[in-house]
Amino acid sequence: MKKFIVDDAFWDIFPEASIAVLAVKNVQESIQLDETKAAEIKKLLDSANEEAKKYLTSEVISENAVVQTWRQAYSKFPTKKGARCSVEALLKRVLHGTPVGSIAPTVDITNAISLKHAFPIGAENMDAFEGDLHLGVMKGGEDFWPIGSDKPEPPLAGEIAYYDEAGVICRCWNWRDGKRTEVTDDTTTEFIAMECIEPNRVAELQEAVDELSQLLSQYVGAEVIDKQIINKDNKEMVIFK
Repeated sequence: MKKFIVDDAFWDIFPEASIAVLAVKNVQESIQLDETKAAEIKKLLDSANEEAKKYLTSEVISENAVVQTWRQAYSKFPTKKGARCSVEALLKRVLHGTPVGSIAPTVDITNAISLKHAFPIGAENMDAFEGDLHLGVMKGGEDFWPIGSDKPEPPLAGEIAYYDEAGVICRCWNWRDGKRTEVTDDTTTEFIAMECIEPNRVAELQEAVDELSQLLSQYVGAEVIDKQIINKDNKEMVIFK
């Protein structure tokens, strides 16, 4: 049995945060959709790129409310210089007129939900976890080898990160994923997290994770193991039995 546990040290910094967790199995990452379904996914992503414009009221990315909120959150713990919440990168594409394009069905679905609702979303290969998954405050120096890097880049002391018994899984909360738990075409069991730091948007967070769950089931065969909103009053859940 594997659990996802948010440590008390995290809640000390972000007491009003909520994390929507979706644990799924039998995902078909390498699925080739027929023309009709592929067109439906493309339409979903195109629509989300358009909907995301409502979050971009300023031509200066840092002046937009969603981006400001996450930058303020990142200022509460040590981060690597230049680290930004993952949703900022997506919104920046829209702002600069280079909308997020198609990559693969699961990625497209995830990006569409992230753009539509302006929540960061991350997916990990759950089979690669060593013991329970945690979200908490790092001592510094834990093992971490980021995707796309030719060298390890351990977290800073005091940094917020997802981690397990073998090391860090995602640095700076939702900025950079590691190679060890990267989702590939062979991945079938996934942990997906969607984070919210605005208490007034928790209902939308629930709506977003419900929509994500439905789309992944419809298009890539995902079977839900569990789906929950984690908060200060509900700090852990079983993600795999």
